[in-house]
Amino acid sequence: MKFHVPDMSCGHCRAAIEQAIAAAGGTVSVDLDSRTVTISGLDAARATAVLAEAGYSATPAT
Repeated sequence: MKFHVPDMSCGHCRAAIEQAIAAAGGTVSVDLDSRTVTISGLDAARATAVLAEAGYSATPAT
């Protein structure tokens, strides 16, 4: 699943998201340039919730 994360802008953001998703049992690929993340191992609702708990709003990306 790919999500747009508009508030993600730096290496710290990348690390925070990677850590949060890994702690929830998923894997993530981060693209800072397009401000998108691709998450596997979690359903969409759980991935969105984990991102929100980490402080990042996310919407499904196409």
